[in-house]
Amino acid sequence: MFEFHRNEQLLFSTVWLLFVVLTVVIAIGPALTSQSTNEPLPTSEPMTDLERKGLKVYVNEGCVYCHTQQVRPVKPDENLGRPSAPGDFARVERPGIWRQTPAILGSERTGPDLTNVGKRQPSGQWHLMHLYNPRAVVSESIMPSFKWLFRVVDRPAEDATVVSMPGGYGPEDGTLVATDRAETLVAYLQSLDQAPLPGQDAAGGGSKKGSTSSPAKEAGGPDGASIYASSCASCHQSNGAGVPGAFPPLKGDPVVTAEDPRRHVEIILEGLSGKKIEGTSYSAAMPGFADQLDDDEIAAVVNHERTSWGNSAPTVEPEDVEAIRKAMKEASDESL
Repeated sequence: MFEFHRNEQLLFSTVWLLFVVLTVVIAIGPALTSQSTNEPLPTSEPMTDLERKGLKVYVNEGCVYCHTQQVRPVKPDENLGRPSAPGDFARVERPGIWRQTPAILGSERTGPDLTNVGKRQPSGQWHLMHLYNPRAVVSESIMPSFKWLFRVVDRPAEDATVVSMPGGYGPEDGTLVATDRAETLVAYLQSLDQAPLPGQDAAGGGSKKGSTSSPAKEAGGPDGASIYASSCASCHQSNGAGVPGAFPPLKGDPVVTAEDPRRHVEIILEGLSGKKIEGTSYSAAMPGFADQLDDDEIAAVVNHERTSWGNSAPTVEPEDVEAIRKAMKEASDESL
């Protein structure tokens, strides 16, 4: 009746109309609905200008080719954080009306998911070392080096961020300093810290700090080796040897092998920085895990450290960790 094969104008007009309708229904409509119904999580913070610049570096350097930012609700992802929610990405805005929202979700895990890397690895010095030479902190890493984000100088400026590399991994001569692009990228990575969903505690999972039921406990207790691998090994290394000049060894460390485990537990709970260990100063600060790990998990990782790599020290019970945590809180309250 319409003789599409004879009326080219009608044919192409119909095809164009169908294209526009499908674009609105499949792409534009869902995008507008998603933006209007998914608000940022209540406790999340907008990105700072520095972090936004870091996001641009993250995209420009192709980090999305190997890393994702979408934790799946499956067991292999449990050590990466809670499953991702739409509100996690509501702070990622379009850089301009004619530019699309930066693609950060990724689709391949050649490298680990980075959704919660700011909480899993909050040390800026670690990130800088990892960017300059990933093998310096993760011996089996296949990540390429991003050495163009750094400079080697004879005399660093007073406000320069000096990067301490272990022997054999840094430049042979001169001092390694981070460029502005490296610093903004690290600022962005450190900002990737999952905010808790409504109804969850600050740890993000509802199973920390005294919870009595978790999958690990129901299976017979947390696995200290797995917790160490996901939360500690990137700095202290899988063999407990640490990274010279950056992260102290746990193998043979007097605190780890001490008869009294109190100080060992305290350091894991509150972190440590600015103190010499066996006469050596380390450039990176250790974060505290009081809000990330519950008493059972801390006891498990403490026991793993105290009985591995040739260490042989008395182990602890979750009740011991609970008592130390309580004593630290009471001491903190009294000092206020």
